[in-house]
Amino acid sequence: MIGTAKDKAPIFSFILKDIHAHDIGTLIDREGVAIRTGHHCTQPVMKHFGVPATARASLAFYNTKEELDILVVALKKIIGVFK
Repeated sequence: MIGTAKDKAPIFSFILKDIHAHDIGTLIDREGVAIRTGHHCTQPVMKHFGVPATARASLAFYNTKEELDILVVALKKIIGVFK
């Protein structure tokens, strides 16, 4: 069993090596995908670990597989831009 919260939501924060989260957010927005970037209420911990910001995707019951595929394609495209 993963966790015990009754009404869990699939939210994940991430970084891409050598790409600032705000760049990820800006470029992914151009692909039609909305994510959040920043500290997400964890600024002291992020400062301790030297993480300037993270990107965060929040999924819900209304998201489709196609939308997730768009997110993955957009992330791969961003990685390609920064190589």
